[in-house]
Amino acid sequence: MNKIALLLSLLMSIGVFKTCAQDNVVSTTKGEIAFYSSAPLEDIDAKNNRVISMLNIQSLEILVRIPINQFEFQNKLMQEHFNEKYLESERYPYATFKGKMSAGTDFSKDGVYDVSAVGVLNLHGVDQKRTLTGKISISKGGIKLDTRFNITLADHKIDIPKLVFNKIAERIAVHATLNYLPFKN
Repeated sequence: MNKIALLLSLLMSIGVFKTCAQDNVVSTTKGEIAFYSSAPLEDIDAKNNRVISMLNIQSLEILVRIPINQFEFQNKLMQEHFNEKYLESERYPYATFKGKMSAGTDFSKDGVYDVSAVGVLNLHGVDQKRTLTGKISISKGGIKLDTRFNITLADHKIDIPKLVFNKIAERIAVHATLNYLPFKN
């Protein structure tokens, strides 16, 4: 199944973008997300450029879906431990954010706008209500959303063994960049 069909079926199955006109929806299948953990013994960073997202610019609903096993690390052993021991990507294959952005962004005018979105972040099978902030850049070429936030591992029941607690931070810094284009079926 192609990425757009997968995205559309996902969104319809969870009830987002129910009856919206297609010209009000922008999407990406190649969004980027990265995280960074700074701990006393080791810094860890990973990137994922397979993030799928849709944004309805009329209703301001947003959905982001992140395939956990697509995070890439410089150290392959870290990547293996991340997927098998910490995020359990076979059991919890995706992280998602489903929310609604604040009003005030004029999508018809080029510019950079501060935005926030209230919604639910699901990671490791645990839902957390969150307000995420960021910037939206609007230009004739599309819409770019840039956000930075922190995730506390305990909030999502991600256990760090005491043996490695000096290698993994309890709070992880996350940075996401989503470049949207008009949605095409």
